[in-house]
Amino acid sequence: MPSLFDSVQAGGLLLANRIVMAPLTRNRAPDAIPTALMADYYVQRATAGLIITEATAISHQGQGYADVPGLYGTEQLDGWKRVTGAVHDAGGKIVVQLWHVGRVSHNELQPDGGKPVAPSAITAKTKTVLIKDGAPVFVPTSEPRALDAEELPGIVHTYQAAALNAVVTAGFDGVEIHGANGYLLDQFLKNGSNQRTDDYGGSVENRARLMLEVTRAIVDAIGGGRTGIRLSPVTPANDAFDSDPQPLFEYVVRQLARLDLAYIHVIEGATGGPRELPERPFDYAALKAAYRGAGGKGAWMVNNGYDKAMAEQAVKDGADLVAFGKPFIANPDLVQRLRTDAPLNTPDQTTFYGGGAKGYTDYPALSSK
Repeated sequence: MPSLFDSVQAGGLLLANRIVMAPLTRNRAPDAIPTALMADYYVQRATAGLIITEATAISHQGQGYADVPGLYGTEQLDGWKRVTGAVHDAGGKIVVQLWHVGRVSHNELQPDGGKPVAPSAITAKTKTVLIKDGAPVFVPTSEPRALDAEELPGIVHTYQAAALNAVVTAGFDGVEIHGANGYLLDQFLKNGSNQRTDDYGGSVENRARLMLEVTRAIVDAIGGGRTGIRLSPVTPANDAFDSDPQPLFEYVVRQLARLDLAYIHVIEGATGGPRELPERPFDYAALKAAYRGAGGKGAWMVNNGYDKAMAEQAVKDGADLVAFGKPFIANPDLVQRLRTDAPLNTPDQTTFYGGGAKGYTDYPALSSK
């Protein structure tokens, strides 16, 4: 039987183990530019089989939180190049998560103070983060405007350009499309946020159209073997909701199966919360069966609240990769700790968003104790 610590192939990526560092927003990139401190942070965690970076805006319009990094400017790409070079020098593999937040934003974060964009002009019942007097402040999201159909090809092109910038210029091993957690692609997918009556709304096929167009464009640009995608069928994060998610997501993964992706990254249950939602039942085994039945060969990555025992069981049950989020915040050497059954450091939640080295790069590794 495969072990959590065995190497595995995910598309074009040969990974040293099956432990993945999940994307974790940390709000430490002023002016959307990755810093030397961020390079230190990721290098400390380079023993993960794969690092997925914090979500990274593909455009100024795609930004929804203060001090998150971007992929659309020269200084941003240069900053990321220093990060990827350092991670590669440490023997790690790293992909960037491509992010357009859609309606989960604030006027202060948008170009010229404009409205955030969305499939429909429905305000998300959630909050975002601004930095006031050097400290993070949670504020309600702003009212969005509905995207015109004529704007959507430009969004697709922006995703494609960001993927090319990531791999060709910034040196990433690949990209992960953020199709989860109530952000733009997920907003189009789910009927709680998409009330369009054109070719991008209504039927399952129409609501999935933008996500699939984006994925195909990225695969055309950098290859399926360097492309992963993140999905969250039932998470309520950022006011995400669909009235019938099972057939919707089974349709999506059957279409993705044709694209020879590196991996499918599935959040089980509520992002960062309960794995089971009685009011939102979902059959994840059926989802994987739909993907494999349609010929999908990408690695299957599971995520949400896994500890070592759960992760080992998931691999025995057929998962190829297991993503860990919060444990990686406080345990830069999480792989070694899991391998040796060492105790885990407890993360300081007051330092999750914004700040400097405290609660970011100062957690002790086993060798330093």
